[in-house]
Amino acid sequence: MRTALLRLATVAASAVAALALGTGFASASATGGEHDPVIAPADAPISIQVTKLSHSDAASRFRSSGITWSSSGNCSDRQNSTCTSFEQINLTTVQGGQTFKSASGCAVNITGGTEVGHASGTYSHYNGYKIDISLSSCVTGYIQRNFTAIGGNQWRSGSGNIYYLESNHWDITYYNCGGC
Repeated sequence: MRTALLRLATVAASAVAALALGTGFASASATGGEHDPVIAPADAPISIQVTKLSHSDAASRFRSSGITWSSSGNCSDRQNSTCTSFEQINLTTVQGGQTFKSASGCAVNITGGTEVGHASGTYSHYNGYKIDISLSSCVTGYIQRNFTAIGGNQWRSGSGNIYYLESNHWDITYYNCGGC
């Protein structure tokens, strides 16, 4: 017991010192030898952990906020580009959509989710960071009045999310939930 407490105190002291110096560190955990998954060495690549949702969980969350969705194929199969799927969408993306709906007071209809057929990349539809929503004067007006134009038909919200006006919809990248 005393040894475990001593190890725990050593790890805590190292963490405090590393935070004060602004550096990361690796250490043995209080239970012995294994790497601490939260605090990594300064030269280790950083990976952000995101919470992924099932289609039904995301749909339920959207529905509870009054957000609708539609697809040209009237389906939700992630492997079909004519469907609108929420399978493996990030929780923060869903919360971002809910925050937008609440803040804007606009009707929000999602036309694109995590289904195939969108551009690839780290912050892509397929990876759960994006949704497409239908154009409306309410949605467009809210975005253009409240967010900062950054060029190329793009606006950045105060929380850093990007709203891109494409020809027939808004393509939104949610890096975070937008103040949820």
